[in-house]
This record gives sequence, structure tokens and C-alpha cells, in this order.
Amino acid sequence: MMKSIPVQEAVGTVLCHDLTRIVPGEFKGRAFKKGHVITAEDIPHLLNIGKEHLYVLSLGDTHIHEDEAARRIAEAAAGPGISLSECSEGRINFIAEPGLLQINTQALAAINSVPDVVLATMHTNQHIPMARPVAGTRIVPLVIERERIEQVEAICAAHYPVVQVAPLRQFRVGAVTTGNEILHGRIKDKFGPVMRKKFAALGSSVMGQTFVGDDPQATRAAILSFVAEGADMVVVTGGMSVDPDDQTPASIRSTGADVVTYGSPTFPGVMFMLAYLGDVPVLGLPGCVMYYRASIFDLVVPRLLAGQPVTRQDIASLAHGGFCAGCEPCRYPVCPFGKSA
Repeated sequence: MMKSIPVQEAVGTVLCHDLTRIVPGEFKGRAFKKGHVITAEDIPHLLNIGKEHLYVLSLGDTHIHEDEAARRIAEAAAGPGISLSECSEGRINFIAEPGLLQINTQALAAINSVPDVVLATMHTNQHIPMARPVAGTRIVPLVIERERIEQVEAICAAHYPVVQVAPLRQFRVGAVTTGNEILHGRIKDKFGPVMRKKFAALGSSVMGQTFVGDDPQATRAAILSFVAEGADMVVVTGGMSVDPDDQTPASIRSTGADVVTYGSPTFPGVMFMLAYLGDVPVLGLPGCVMYYRASIFDLVVPRLLAGQPVTRQDIASLAHGGFCAGCEPCRYPVCPFGKSA
């Protein structure tokens, strides 16, 4: 299937794979592209990059070249919101559109259990704010048995899509702010500006903000009013602690909403509540959302905007990776926070 030819005898032959040139600290890239016809002028350059022999392939029906293998894996695994790069040095990248990255992690593990096959991705459920590479695939050797690629294609077909991006919907969000100290002007509301900024970054908008003081009935009425006005989501700020004066969780329950969770295994974000009033998510947001660059808000809200139901099990799974290390400066999202895989 493969034979070695001394470089000096390779003039006129066609390269069957890319050749890489490395200059430590300066350059690493393709020196000769697959398909290049070797000329006499190429011989010194080939020797300089350490290539004293070239290999000529004679593939039968039982094996596949690395480029074809990468293309077939990528086409089988890629779903909506994903485009594919050109193949370079045997590798194809998955390019995501803006949205919520979703990875079928069980299928991903099965694919990588096939010998000599590699498909690596970013963590699932990440918000992708702009187009960027999120995964890459290739095989380890230069050629691979055809049946292994067919095995990968079967896994992808059974679990399609393995890699996809769900677009974020543009929600109209109602904000209810509790606290007599804010209602009566003793302190300035700081939650509203934070909410507007965070939702705007996700392509949504705050349709209005209602100040209700510490009256549970007024909080309940404000939530129901926003839902009646067509809000796609309602967030309630303040009053989420265990202090007896903090009545926000009880106010949300009193609307008849189906509570998914009160409490989240995330630091910051423990005192978080998620409920559904029909199909409208109602969120009780703890004060940490206002102060931390990354919190439970950033882990849950993009999923909701992508139309992904968030369950109690989803919240529980945040425990692995749910501890913020408090790095200075904050590097989120380039950090482990919320990346439970």
C-alpha cells in the first residue's frame, strides 16, 4: 500500500500528504501541499525540513486517505449552525455560527473510542457570540481502514447531530425589582442596568422594569402582568436570601409557576430560582448576578434563549465546574466555570 522513495528519486512524483516545516519559535505550517508535483528545485528544501524519503500510496478498497477520512467524519458529525473548513494537514475544523453550542457528549465519546479517530470539541452549552472554530477532526495515521470510518458514520447517524449550534431567540424580558429601599429611593437600583447590558449582549431586551418593594402580592402581580403583556421571560431581582424578609421565592410560587429549582450548586449563584409559568421562564436572580462577571445567569439564560428546556438534572450537573476560582482578572469564558461537559 505504501512504499518509500529517496527524495533524490522523487522528481515527478505527486505528494500524497502535506509536508510541514517547523522553525522553533518562528513558524509552523505547510511547506508542501498534498498533490504538489516534486521538481528538482524542491529537493534541497525537502532535505532541509528533514525529508530524506517520500512515500507513495497505492490505496485499495479497504483503506481511506486522511483527508477523505476527516471530510467524512466532519460531514457526519456536523449539524445545524456548523460549517466546515478546508482540510489542512489532514484536519478539518468545525466553524460555529453565533448561538448556543451543543455537543452530544455520549456520541463524542463513542466516536473517539474508534481506534485512530479523533474528534475534539469545546465544552457543550457555551454561548458563542461570534463565528469561530469550536471543534476539529482528523485521523491519527495517514490512512485508515474504511470500516472504521463507516463505524463513525453509523454512530453519527444514530445520534445526529453530534455538534450543532442553536440560535438564540430575541426575548422580551420583564424585570421585577423588589426591596423597599429601592422603591422609596433610599438606594439606587443597580440591577436594572446590569440586566439590560447582559440581555443586550445575548440579543434580547428588557421590555420594562417594575419596582414592587417588599410586598409579595405586588411581586406576584407584577410577574403576572408582564406575562399578560407578552413577556418571553420574567426575572425577579432581590429578596432571594434566607432572610425572613426576603419573600421573592414565595412570590414566584404564588403565581402558580412550576418550580424547577430553588438553589443551584454554583458559586456564585447558589440562591437561584427557576420556574415556568406555562412556557414562560421565571427567574429569581440572587445579588451575585449584579456583581460577578460570570454567575448562574451566564450558565442558564443562554440555554433558555436557545429554546432548551432546563431541568432539575441540568441544574444538578452544574456542580462539576460550578465553583468559580475568583481569578483576577476574570477570564470568563476562558476558564473552567460552568463547564461540566
